[in-house]
Amino acid sequence: MGDKGESIKWPKIKPKSNLNVSYLKNHDLFTVENCLSSDESKGFVKIAESIGFTHQGSRGPAYGEAFRDNHRISVNDPVLADTIWQSGLSDLFTDIKIRRKVAVGLNPNIRFYRYSAGQHFGRHIDESADLEDGKRTYYTLLIYLSGNGTKSKSKSSSSKANDSTSAEPLVGGETVFYGLRNSIVAEVAPVEGMALFHIHGDKCMLHEGRNVSKGVKYVFRSDVVFA
Repeated sequence: MGDKGESIKWPKIKPKSNLNVSYLKNHDLFTVENCLSSDESKGFVKIAESIGFTHQGSRGPAYGEAFRDNHRISVNDPVLADTIWQSGLSDLFTDIKIRRKVAVGLNPNIRFYRYSAGQHFGRHIDESADLEDGKRTYYTLLIYLSGNGTKSKSKSSSSKANDSTSAEPLVGGETVFYGLRNSIVAEVAPVEGMALFHIHGDKCMLHEGRNVSKGVKYVFRSDVVFA
């Protein structure tokens, strides 16, 4: 976990109202448009690039690990987590209770992911995490920092990694959720500023981050904490 978040000057986040929610599988999976403005999203990308990403891989399915090829940053910043939560996301969880617990904020362990062309994250599930004072995470939060909803032309398309600073529009990188018998529950194409919430832990759906065909996919990642 990173330890330098509180010393970073993040973009100023404005409060959001009347957020548009699209439920893809009741409260277990939903998207929220315009959680971040275009300027806010680009601001996070600029700062993340100035910090510097570290490559993250895995040993692959042969070792019981999902295939993973991306770059990441991890910072611990309770102030940033609270700012994002209070900007409008807290209102989305007022009617959601899990095991008599209610949502109280975001995990201060903030991660930024970068996927260049040819990179992806194989099928996997997200585990719940136990935090201090009996708190526990039950939802994954992804906020796409790039993309305009353009999907891959082919599920198997691939190309060599390109320069991460390329201004080429993002193509591919959909987050895909699977149900019984590998049926597709939802395919979510990255859209700048859009949030994706999905339940994790025991009820987490198998999901993947598809191959990026062109451009660069940037993602803000945290978790919703319940207490």
